[in-house]
Amino acid sequence: MARRRKGRPLDGILLLDKPTGGSSNFVLQQVRRMYNAQKAGHTGSLDPLASGMLPICFGEATKFSHYLLNSDKAYKVTAKLGVTTTTADAEGDVRDVREVSATEPELLKVIQSFAGESMQIPSMFSALKHNGQPLYKLARQGIEVERKARAIHIYRIELTEFTADSFSMYVECSKGTYIRNLVEDIGDQLGCGAHVTALRREWVAHFKAQDMITMAELEALRNNDAFTDMDDLLLSSDESLMGYPHVTLDDESANFFLQGQPVNSPDAKDENSPVIKVYDEAHRFLGVAALNDEFLLAPKRLIANLTR
Repeated sequence: MARRRKGRPLDGILLLDKPTGGSSNFVLQQVRRMYNAQKAGHTGSLDPLASGMLPICFGEATKFSHYLLNSDKAYKVTAKLGVTTTTADAEGDVRDVREVSATEPELLKVIQSFAGESMQIPSMFSALKHNGQPLYKLARQGIEVERKARAIHIYRIELTEFTADSFSMYVECSKGTYIRNLVEDIGDQLGCGAHVTALRREWVAHFKAQDMITMAELEALRNNDAFTDMDDLLLSSDESLMGYPHVTLDDESANFFLQGQPVNSPDAKDENSPVIKVYDEAHRFLGVAALNDEFLLAPKRLIANLTR
């Protein structure tokens, strides 16, 4: 007999403003308990030192969370010049201290050189896995493994503040961009080294900073035993798929689609997209699909427990 999950069968996305000081998973479990949700997951870790947008997906929304993981993001970062650490941020041990002689024009030139496409080698202190083991766990054991450089794209990078031994930046970038590595590389080019002292994720995909909810705001709503006010904060599961094309199926086709069968959809035949959102005539989100070789709409991921 299948083990029954504890908690509520809740679906949706919460745009959490993660506080500093805790891991993304620690904060996730706090929020899951506050909602008494059966299932929850986040869409890309933030370091304990970092704050800002951490989309949390509940229930069926977790099936589509990787679309947010693969999306563009924006950060505000502050870094200290002249000091390098083992983790490239303030949580690591000091590795080297050097004199800082960089001027603001010199720093600005170096920063601007990182705009556009480049290859970046992920830090050992990242959540990427090697043979199933997170790199940061290996790093804490003193183990370093070879990492492949990955293509990244920095769409926008601006110097927002400069002092004799620190600077702040605003960065808009593609998935897989490690801001700690970026700051470390900037410090290396300046010849003095640098590490992150503060990091905040401003937005993810189309979700904006003003839509975030703080832990304090959630706590203030916990007194409602019916969870109504807290549930009202949740976005629908298909919000993670903003920008992808969509089609609407008639009742008969929707029924076959929910059974996992490819269906004919004239509206989908003109869509040249690897992902197509699918709705029924009541505008219920059914899942995502792609056109197969016969130009039929083939299910890829379905919303469970939908009744017709």
